[in-house]
Amino acid sequence: MQINLIATTAFGLEAVVKREAQSLNFADISTLDGRIDFTGDLSAIAAANLWLRSADRVLLKLGTFTALSFDELFEQTKALPWADWIAKNGKFTVLAKSVKSKLFSLSDIQSIVKKAVVEKLKQTYHIEHFPENGAEYTIQAAILKDTVTITIDTTGHRNGLHKRGYRENSAAAPLKETMAAALISLSYWKPGRILLDPTCGSGTIAIETALMAKNIAPGLSRTFASEAWQQIPAEIWKNARKQAYAAIDTTAEPQIFASDIDPAAIELAEANAIEAGVDDCIRFEVKPLKDAVLPGKYGVAIANPPYGERIGRLQEVQDLYADMGMLFNGDPTWSVYVLTSDEFFESAFGRKANAKRKLFNGNIKTDYYQYYGSRPPK
Repeated sequence: MQINLIATTAFGLEAVVKREAQSLNFADISTLDGRIDFTGDLSAIAAANLWLRSADRVLLKLGTFTALSFDELFEQTKALPWADWIAKNGKFTVLAKSVKSKLFSLSDIQSIVKKAVVEKLKQTYHIEHFPENGAEYTIQAAILKDTVTITIDTTGHRNGLHKRGYRENSAAAPLKETMAAALISLSYWKPGRILLDPTCGSGTIAIETALMAKNIAPGLSRTFASEAWQQIPAEIWKNARKQAYAAIDTTAEPQIFASDIDPAAIELAEANAIEAGVDDCIRFEVKPLKDAVLPGKYGVAIANPPYGERIGRLQEVQDLYADMGMLFNGDPTWSVYVLTSDEFFESAFGRKANAKRKLFNGNIKTDYYQYYGSRPPK
């Protein structure tokens, strides 16, 4: 059974998620703004949720059609194969979004789609009342320029893929786990190279690096909404998890260093690393950036330092960037990657970046400044 799936992602990270999808051998991969479309069998739902590191969630696409009226929305939604997925006792909710479309009232879109689904299920199951005490299904009706895409969220509406399960608490202005994984993928880091985060906060970048180094599936310690769907045999999830555990590289000994000026942040980061099962891979240290020392040659530094919109103390931020420049600019073997919204970063750091990539950290427009060090000798 071939199904159509969508992996949603933050704008600017589509190429990263596409590479992840390719590594999982999904078929018919295509890229649109904020999403990757692909096909696979039922096992692709489990594989995508367990292994995609930089995607936000995995959606099952039921259909796409044009709707210029609520009658068209109702009839074409009703025509979709809802009983193939939603059980007789399924509990389902409808979310809606609309951009540049004739149908723009979200509450009306939700109501019409819900009614259409109920009518189709009544016809299929020959019942009038639905107990809705079973598995949860979150339906989304997304309308863009009058084109409707109807999906069911396989990940779980309340817990996107960034909810790995290891970060119960976080420091101020935390970086999402999915964004941290993307920043690593966009860098020169690979297993065998040193990784340093000198402003680590709750440790997300260091922990995501360790998960990659040991080839630990990022979704291995959590559950997903579609695990409870009776349409997906439990054996599929069991096998996917079994394969993921077998894929863990227990021999890996990554060199990962993380520091922060705040003792409470380091305490939190250490607790998160323990929860993620990678505390043996990371050396955490309470240290102001101005006192940091590079732990070797040909390393990769990735940082999400405090910046204007998040913290607000402009002079402190400028001084932090200057200290960062003092640390790295004297060693040409280091590659440095910094995510910030502050346009004065390069002048404070003391060097123009080799490249910049525009990314959105939540709702904040940022630049990912990239400084390329010399490659390590073979």
